[in-house]
Amino acid sequence: MYRKDLGDKPTAETMGYTGKAVLAHFGHYRPDQIDSALCRAYAAAREKAGISQGSTHTELGHLRSTMMWAEKNRLIDKAPAIERPPKPTPKERFLTKAEVARLIEHASAAHIGLAIHLLFATAGRIGAILDLTWDRVDMERGVINLRLPDARTRKGRAIVPINRGLMAALQTAREAAVTEHVVEYGGTRVASIRKGFEGAVTRAGFTDVTLHTIRHSAAVEMVSSGIPIEQVAQYLGHSNPSITFSTYGRFAPEHLQQAADVLDFVRLKVAR
Repeated sequence: MYRKDLGDKPTAETMGYTGKAVLAHFGHYRPDQIDSALCRAYAAAREKAGISQGSTHTELGHLRSTMMWAEKNRLIDKAPAIERPPKPTPKERFLTKAEVARLIEHASAAHIGLAIHLLFATAGRIGAILDLTWDRVDMERGVINLRLPDARTRKGRAIVPINRGLMAALQTAREAAVTEHVVEYGGTRVASIRKGFEGAVTRAGFTDVTLHTIRHSAAVEMVSSGIPIEQVAQYLGHSNPSITFSTYGRFAPEHLQQAADVLDFVRLKVAR
């Protein structure tokens, strides 16, 4: 019922997968029977099955959201407390601009390389890149609008400038385009580049690189180059710059520098 209420939101599709594992363990219990012991048993079983702690955290989070929705809609009296294992610290893997260029060079097809270029140059998510149509690429003004004309996709998607390197790639792609979508293959829209992307990662000799790594790398590159957090937040489509700062503030060159200078007793000694 919750998935139906979510409609076509991405979470609804994801819960189709996470729900299978959750229902296998919790499905025959009433909500009021779910307690910390049951949640811990689930986490232990998932760990034994080789499932990552992060995946288990997400699965139990979906159960929590479902129970809260059920309480809100008066389907149950009270949502149970869902205990989750701690969310693991995100990996710090990010690519330099040279590594992104290397990844594009090792793409097996032009549309894979273009998608990677778009991911980095716009700092967009893969869904936004594959949704992108030529009517939202304004080459005269040099602007890309990653948003779709609906409330669901406006959040988290930005309108960003086109840099010179991306402009050249887009001009080449536009000349060969046969569909309305920017990323196309064989005359049709591309639904996924995961297989082609993973192939490029392997050929480039990289490890621990995912599609999201490209967006993360773009954010790190901007912040470490001195771009103000407020601008980076807008580029990433974050509604609250504090979210951007909490994630990427440590990459700013001036971050904590003033505090470090206060602790510099060597300069004091030299001055004396």
